[in-house]
Amino acid sequence: MALACLLGYAIHKTARIGYSVLCPGRLEMGPGARIGHLNLCREGVELLKLGEQAQIGNLNWITGAAVGSTGHFAQQRERRPQLVVGDHAAVTNRHLIDCTNSITIGRFTTLAGFRSQLLTHSIDLYHSRQSSAPICIGDYCFVGTDCVLLGGSTLPDKCVLGAKSLLNKQYTETCWLYAGNPARAVKRLSGEVAYFTRSVGFVL
Repeated sequence: MALACLLGYAIHKTARIGYSVLCPGRLEMGPGARIGHLNLCREGVELLKLGEQAQIGNLNWITGAAVGSTGHFAQQRERRPQLVVGDHAAVTNRHLIDCTNSITIGRFTTLAGFRSQLLTHSIDLYHSRQSSAPICIGDYCFVGTDCVLLGGSTLPDKCVLGAKSLLNKQYTETCWLYAGNPARAVKRLSGEVAYFTRSVGFVL
């Protein structure tokens, strides 16, 4: 593939990319991975990685600030501007994903609906400077439409984030529905539901 030859990207021969503008420092796509149309990944993202059969839909905006590229975040030398999408995970359409710090989307997880915002950076008011923190979404999670996830937040494995929720902290208990503004634990879920036990990411 042209991108692999010209830029040294690691793209599996069965991976596919639509009409999108992708400028990460490194792009890795596993077997069967897909990136759809009209996505933008800006050059400040140092790594965009999709696992086996992982998918990014259409019209997603993926941004970041490379380490050392700006006077901002100078105190955070260890931050990693990257988006890592696990095996069989899916990012649907029209999401804003800020990878100033690391965003990890686990295996078989769906960032569903549209218009969700994953924001890893903000202003530290106490020290009057830009700051950032990672976002971690676990395996077999479901993030509903129009959610906001802030830097430093974690959604554990086999959890659901309800539509229009704000996730602003690290949760650790698996198999819960978290919802609200800010999100809180609302309902215990069975770990045996079909979505949490499937072996193929695609949902009919």
